[in-house]
Amino acid sequence: MEQRILGRTGRNVSVVGQGTWQLGGDWGEVGEADAFGVLDAAVASGVTFFDTADVYGDGRSEQLIGRYLKERPDAGVFVATKMGRRADQLPQNYVLDNFRTWNDRSRANLGVDTLDLVQLHCPPTPVYSRDEVYDALDTLVAEQRIAAYGVSVETCAEALTAIARPGVASVQIILNPFRLKPLDEVLPAALAAGVGIIARVPLASGLLSGRYTADTVFAPGDHRTYNRHGEAFDQGETFSGVDYATGVAAAAEFAGLAPEGATPAQTALRWIVQQPGVTSVIPGARAVEQARANAAAASLPPLPQETLDAVRDLYDRRIRAGVHGRW
Repeated sequence: MEQRILGRTGRNVSVVGQGTWQLGGDWGEVGEADAFGVLDAAVASGVTFFDTADVYGDGRSEQLIGRYLKERPDAGVFVATKMGRRADQLPQNYVLDNFRTWNDRSRANLGVDTLDLVQLHCPPTPVYSRDEVYDALDTLVAEQRIAAYGVSVETCAEALTAIARPGVASVQIILNPFRLKPLDEVLPAALAAGVGIIARVPLASGLLSGRYTADTVFAPGDHRTYNRHGEAFDQGETFSGVDYATGVAAAAEFAGLAPEGATPAQTALRWIVQQPGVTSVIPGARAVEQARANAAAASLPPLPQETLDAVRDLYDRRIRAGVHGRW
């Protein structure tokens, strides 16, 4: 699989990574054997990048990755985690002492002395502008608790604020055919600054797979049930902030753009991978077959210009009015 340098980390990662929110149990229960199967299938398919967070299953995702990589020290996987969402979302909580405490927990969960990459996990907007926050992150690097740091953001404005900081290695942002705003400013700015872009929620919480209908029912513990309107966390994390009925209709149209031999999900991933400035896309998976199919998207030929134009037209007609102003 193609490898790209992840911004200022200087490390190569696969263009299709493995998101592991699902393995924490926030999308319905996933057993340990199934979780290890997903990780193994991803690695066997050429994936060298896992993305996790201390809040996914309250650490379960990190722990599963740590145990898996202990058994597979030859896997050569770069692991990015996140911190901050387990605490009250107040700017004053983003200080060095708390960072050390959060890091200690993640290092124990993952079984490592130094974390490859730690990302602030969608903190309150003022955090991105505070000098003392970046000073604290620089201290963690100096203490060899972390090798590099980045941010995970909700808005383009937050991304641009972070990109301007010289120590920020990467920015993780929602990007998919239903979320095009980052293409206008964020990706060009990141490319110019040498900052990596990690594209998350690439399938709009599964909408772009084309498998869901207006009658689909998700489990009570699935965020696609309990967070459709931002009840638990930012609405943009669920279906990319798109109204579910609107998303289902748009996804049916998007499915018609898939080239022969590719699924709609693979088409969405291929579209993301070929956007200038994107380093890696991190789809999640709960099954081995899903992990393999996601990785296979990296080997698809680039989508032709007519398909790219059709994606833009679909977004303008069906999606833009509902999400563009917020994100």
